Parts: sequence; C-alpha cells; structure tokens
Amino acid sequence: MFRTRFTRRLPATVAVAGLALAAAACGGGGSTSTSAQAAPTASAAQLNANADLSKQSLQVTVWDGYTPKELPEKAKEKLKISNIKINLHDTNETAMGKLAPPGGGDSGIDVAFVSGQYAQALWEQGLLEPIHPELIPNLSNLYPEATQLSYDKGNKYSVPYTWGTTGICYRTDLVKTPPTSWYDILKPADWAQKKVTMMTTERWLALPALKALGFSVNTDKDEEITKVKELLMAAKPQLLGYDDTTFGDKLTSGEALMVEAWDGWCPTTSEKKNIKFVVPKEGSDLWVDTMVIMKSSKNKEAAHALINYILDPEIHSWAAENINYKVPNKAAMDKVKVPEGSLLGIKPAELLNGESIRDLGEASTKFTRLSTEVTAK
Repeated sequence: MFRTRFTRRLPATVAVAGLALAAAACGGGGSTSTSAQAAPTASAAQLNANADLSKQSLQVTVWDGYTPKELPEKAKEKLKISNIKINLHDTNETAMGKLAPPGGGDSGIDVAFVSGQYAQALWEQGLLEPIHPELIPNLSNLYPEATQLSYDKGNKYSVPYTWGTTGICYRTDLVKTPPTSWYDILKPADWAQKKVTMMTTERWLALPALKALGFSVNTDKDEEITKVKELLMAAKPQLLGYDDTTFGDKLTSGEALMVEAWDGWCPTTSEKKNIKFVVPKEGSDLWVDTMVIMKSSKNKEAAHALINYILDPEIHSWAAENINYKVPNKAAMDKVKVPEGSLLGIKPAELLNGESIRDLGEASTKFTRLSTEVTAK
C-alpha cells in the first residue's frame, strides 16, 4: 500500500471568501445565501436516465493521484460516454479558481472533486446542480452516516468520496508519555520540545487550539479567535516547525516525536508498528472530500453516470487501497483488507464524532489572517 502526498487541503479560504463577498454585493451572504435557488436547475423530469451518453462528454477536475489513472478509459468504455478528460488541481484554491472564474462564465467543468466546505460555498453561490438520486442508484452503497454531514445533510448537492479526521501521530518508542490531549503538542513536555510539528493550513493550524479551548472548529467569534492566536503564539517557540506534507517522514526518521496529522497521512502500517495515531480527548474534526456537478454542465446525465460508476465497490475501494483514505462506501470498504494497525479501521460512527468543517463565508478571512500572523517569521 502506498501513500500519495497530496496538497488536497491547502488554503482555499481566499477563494471561498471571494465567493461570499460576491454574494454579499448582490444581496446574499455567508451560509444563508439563497442564490442557489435563484439560478435554474435541471428538474428530474428534464434529466433522462436512459439518455444516449455517447452524445455527451465530460471534463473532470480532481487532485493528482486521487482516482485511478485508467478511470477515464474504463468509465468511457463502461458508460459509452464519448470522451472523458481529467484536469488536475493541486489545491482547493486552484479548483475554486477554475470553478468560479473571475467575471463568471462557464468553467467548462462538469464534475469536480472539492472538500466539503468548498462544495458548500459553490452551492451557496448557485454554481452546483442538485444531486438527482434516481440517476445514482449506487448511493445506496454509502454508509447511513454519509448522509448526515452538517455542510450538506442528505447529500443534496455533493457526494462524499473520502473522509477522515485529524489527530496526533506519534512514535511510541520515543515518547515518554503517549499523547492524549491537544495540549501535548501545544504545550509539549521538556522532552518533546522542538520535536513537534503542526500544520500551517488555515483551518487545521487553528484546530488544536480551538478544540483545546473548547471552541467550535467553525467559530467566527473574534474573542475566541484571539484566544486561539494567543495559545498558538505561545506554542510556536517550542515547535520543530509547521509541516503539512512531510511530517510523516520526520516522524519515521525520528526528527519529530509527535505531529499534527490527517489520519490517512499518519504512516501506521504493519511495517511501522512504532507509529500510532490518536484523536485527542477534546475531540477533532471530520473532513470530507466530495464529488459535485456544476450547474453549467451540459452533460448532466453523463456526470451523474460517472459518479454512479465511481460509487461501484470495485472502483471506489481503489481509494482506500491506494491512497490510504477511508471511503464512505460500505460496499467498497467491505472489499478492503484492512492491515493490522491501519487507520482504515476507524468506524463511521467514530468519524461522526468529529465536527464537520463548514464554509464560513466572509469570516474565512479571519483564519487566513490568523495563519499569516502565527506562521510569520
């Protein structure tokens, strides 16, 4: 099993905030925007489950390595779609630049993979087509918990592709006391000082302090964000550094003893039994990467057909087997041989204990500013 290093959750809050600001200028705003209802959508009657897909083609944007390389060819053959082109984005921010280009207009993208809060932002700005369940029968393969995501309850406009949580990844043979709290990295013991890393991505930089202080990951309260900044600034001198991509390597080499990590990137395998992952007692998040259909798509039947194809257990299980991320597809996970000690074994009910990260609209800029100020040299 190998792990591809994505920058899947690097900052996109500037793009999200830009969408919210545009809505505010038009009389909408934040999570209460009604613009999604203002733009026309295809009704179920307008979409034909028996459409001739050979007359449709698809443009998909996704993170590099996040789907099988042979997906376009196999899906094209199976679904009889005339053509499927994969476009790559390295960050959510890049994806948002494609999907909501300055000045508006058709992005040319039919299906996009974005994290949950960005799907929420796109929906609130009226850029997404609602999901038509009758065209995606494989939705029945999803865990019931996958319909309870706070940013999109009932999967009205997004279909979850992968999900996970954030915690502390650590070397069992090097720590004197196993970590149990976010304070173990925010206020490390003497033996751990300069041996700890935290993330720099905006919402995840703030997460340990938010949870340690008992705040919501989706807070927009200035007084709470000020307290978070104070705690993060106090922690800064005791850190090895901020690292979103190579913390697993630092842990493996022993340069770091404890790191803030996304579960799928904590290298817990049968070969590395001295590395463990823990969700701190104060709780954590639930992150989700989703598939969405653009309202501007002229190939909506093919777009639904592709998502349905990806939800096939044979196809969807690829993500768990090759990038070590759990998929919210029970039928797919039942096919996966979970290695001893692998975080693929985390149950959906456990994941749902985490707090879903939501789009904060204009308030996202508060976390952009927080990250800039805390990580500045």
